[in-house]
Amino acid sequence: MQRKSGLLKAMAVALSLALPTVLAVSAADARIGGGSSSGSRGTRTFSAPPSTTTAPGSASQFNRTITQPGQPGGFNTAAPARGGLFGGRAGGLLGGLAAGFLGAGLFGMLFGGGLFSGLGGFASIIGLILQVLLVVFLVRMAMAWWQRRNQPAYAAGPAPADGQQSFRSGFGGLGGFGGLGGGNTAPPLQIQPADYEAFERLLGEIQSAWSNEDVGRLRLLSTPEMASYFERDLEQNQARGVVNKVSTVKLLQGDLAEAWRENGADYATVAMRFTLADKTIERASGRVVDGSDQPQEVTEIWTFLRHPGADWQLSAIQQVG
Repeated sequence: MQRKSGLLKAMAVALSLALPTVLAVSAADARIGGGSSSGSRGTRTFSAPPSTTTAPGSASQFNRTITQPGQPGGFNTAAPARGGLFGGRAGGLLGGLAAGFLGAGLFGMLFGGGLFSGLGGFASIIGLILQVLLVVFLVRMAMAWWQRRNQPAYAAGPAPADGQQSFRSGFGGLGGFGGLGGGNTAPPLQIQPADYEAFERLLGEIQSAWSNEDVGRLRLLSTPEMASYFERDLEQNQARGVVNKVSTVKLLQGDLAEAWRENGADYATVAMRFTLADKTIERASGRVVDGSDQPQEVTEIWTFLRHPGADWQLSAIQQVG
């Protein structure tokens, strides 16, 4: 009995020593995003965003995304245009005409009248050829005009002035967004100062909603995909008996990696370097099992999505490798 009692005491001591370590390891991934890369960037989900001054390293590939390679719009399903004189969409019509003329000539030759006997002599042949070439020329001009008219339209604005290049959002005091990213000089979608302010505001509001476990707020501030990941992560924190608290979020520096428009929606991928106090608390006792109230610096790449007439929403978070 004494031997069993001693063994039970030793196991209890070992468990009490190991429990904080287990909680700390589990809580290390408790903050928003779980330290992984989640979400979607439209047709650019599987393309790495350009590096920027804020995030010179490469962005991690997505660990969680609902986007499948090549969807949506991943492959061009349009039939390739045929080359040659009778190529393109007009090929069927013009090719049919040419085949008809050739067939008429062969028909005449079969009946002994010569290849072009039914066309009224050599002058008629020259006139017919000129008419066919004129029709080809006019049809090709019409097709070129139609293709230009139906090409995807990008919201490309004028190159930003120097004042926009050094734009500061005015929030946080220590910096803000610096305009365009490292390799970009003229993004297809022009991002305005008000957009940068919205990105910084979302950074703080999303962190606050996460800290308060406000699922309804997270659904308003992020896409349905990202909200589903946040809900799942919050449920895992609850199952572990911990809650992640984030406070004093402050943007230090941010810049635009790329911005574009697809399927009527606007996308903007920005690199952000910010500080925050991140700690994980045991629900039952209120004891801090990971992190502290001391601010730490984090650099992440966030992608925002905006539908016509709506506000920006968080669409993806990527870690920097």
